[in-house]
Amino acid sequence: MPTVRYFAAAAEAAGRESDVLTGVTVGELRSAMVALHGAGLERVLSRCSVLVSGLRGDDRTGVAPDDVVDVLPPFAGG
Repeated sequence: MPTVRYFAAAAEAAGRESDVLTGVTVGELRSAMVALHGAGLERVLSRCSVLVSGLRGDDRTGVAPDDVVDVLPPFAGG
């Protein structure tokens, strides 16, 4: 099963830094994240970028069982 890693505001909303979830697309993983962690994470996810094994993905992007999916909120600063 893919490992989902949360960063910054996503980790705060999820209450943890990672999950191992079931899903074959980013969209399925997103649904699993929201089901597990609720509306607070859903709000953050709407602003996040998602990387699948280092490559930017969208809800249609396929996810293999050994992939690492990073959830990255927008970062500010310079």
